[in-house]
Amino acid sequence: MALIDLMGRRWILRILWELRGQPLTFRALQEACGRLSPSVLNGRLGELRAAALVDAGDDGYALTALGRELLTQFSSLTVWAEKWAKALR
Repeated sequence: MALIDLMGRRWILRILWELRGQPLTFRALQEACGRLSPSVLNGRLGELRAAALVDAGDDGYALTALGRELLTQFSSLTVWAEKWAKALR
């Protein structure tokens, strides 16, 4: 339930998604997320760091090994969601 609660927080999934390819500085991550305020981004990054899904390094913020593994788990959910969308049409 803790993971579902964390993933349900606004902007968390977007931040994880934007970090999928490469580390991003705070400013680059903020720009990638569009309207995200600095205070909200800072708070969400703190939550993700506490959960060991994101870490900060010399190149900016990046997914940890656990964060990358979590994103791979979403691939089966994406497949299911596509089937569900077709069924709803």
